[in-house]
Amino acid sequence: MLTRRFFLAVLASAVAPPALAEDAKLAVVASFSIIGDLVTEVGGDRVAVTTLVGPDGDAHVYQPTPADGRKIAQARLIFVNGLGFEGWLGRLIAAAKSKGTIVTLGKGVAARPGEEGTDPHAWQDVANARIYVAEIRDALVAADPQGAEAYRSRADAYLVRLDALDAEIVKALGAIPTERRRVVSTHDAFGYFSARYGVEFIAPQGVSTEAEANARDIARIIQAVKANKVGAVFLENVSDPRLAKRIAAETGARIGGTLYSDALSEPKEGGANYIDMMRHNVRELTKALAP
Repeated sequence: MLTRRFFLAVLASAVAPPALAEDAKLAVVASFSIIGDLVTEVGGDRVAVTTLVGPDGDAHVYQPTPADGRKIAQARLIFVNGLGFEGWLGRLIAAAKSKGTIVTLGKGVAARPGEEGTDPHAWQDVANARIYVAEIRDALVAADPQGAEAYRSRADAYLVRLDALDAEIVKALGAIPTERRRVVSTHDAFGYFSARYGVEFIAPQGVSTEAEANARDIARIIQAVKANKVGAVFLENVSDPRLAKRIAAETGARIGGTLYSDALSEPKEGGANYIDMMRHNVRELTKALAP
């Protein structure tokens, strides 16, 4: 919860002068690490990207700081996912009295319904990441027309890499028999991935980690795992591993490793950028599900 003291601290910090070292660059804020990486790919050295929720951070339950308010106040552009993902962010932007342009990337995708409303995890389908990149490019061009050629060139090159990534994922998972493509994840973050790539995810939590799974949810998952011969139970880098381990212990399904759902990993963990994150997840899935 954002308290009155927090809002006052944000207002005080918002009037601080920007760092001189960044004056020549377009100051932008990204709400969380995955968007921050996409903005960096398109913006290159013309932008100074500040990410509020960093690697392995859970943007569902993030508690903003007064320093975040200062970053928001100084940004020309604020890139957010939307779709209910960063429930705390609107209040932070209002408290910082930001004059920056808010660029909501998720509104450009065909949103999927989740158990508690709209599923915000659109980036799990590479086609949606392509939409994010195009919207990032257009926002940067509008804010910095002098850099238009550079932004378009970098976006075009990155879109080619995303096309290759999508084809790579389709090929890797397509080699796994359909009846084996069924796993358990900690929370329901892979609906878009499932729809695009044909892997069924069973999750004890909903689309947000804010809602704790109750005993009935857990019992339902355990029953489904036993009935459907689920190949593996996966941990997530933003969730408490104890729930997945309990389900694995009670069903005999093996722990399949860690998937990166709502955040990039630290550099040494193999998912420090969007493309590496998706490749990591596919490697873990194919390793667990291959005959």
